[in-house]
Amino acid sequence: MSVETNLSDLLNKPKVTLARLTGARRIRIRRRDGEDLVLTTAARAEQDSTVLGVTGRMFVEMMRTPEGRTLVLDALPATFPWVRYLPARDVREFSVDLVGALGASADLDSTAAVAQLITEWRHTAEVYADRELYTALTTDSDAERRTVWIDQPSTSHPKTTDL
Repeated sequence: MSVETNLSDLLNKPKVTLARLTGARRIRIRRRDGEDLVLTTAARAEQDSTVLGVTGRMFVEMMRTPEGRTLVLDALPATFPWVRYLPARDVREFSVDLVGALGASADLDSTAAVAQLITEWRHTAEVYADRELYTALTTDSDAERRTVWIDQPSTSHPKTTDL
């Protein structure tokens, strides 16, 4: 369970605010002028890190067998409903990428790469789900190509490139 409080409560009544950690895993600290913060104990943060590491290693090991790969592939649509829009080869590629990122995230003690990977694959699924967008992004039309002049800072000669 998480509880929420304002940053001013933490600053003005630190003992009372920190005492709320006794009955909660973390405290979400809302700030008016910045991103919210999360306060937890070192022991709980270590537990979260351990769980992430074990989960990542478990999925890596599952991918070593055909049965495990099948289980991972079968679980993806329930976990990420948008994979239904991806071609089968991309679903397999996503599963390999995801499991690899989960395994590596434990070593880095950071989930940022996993979150970024999921975001990128979700955007890929959005393209496949929108036929008009898919066509626009995959059609190479000479009529749509144009030349753009780019001034190079180190030289007085402009360079052209096709977009």
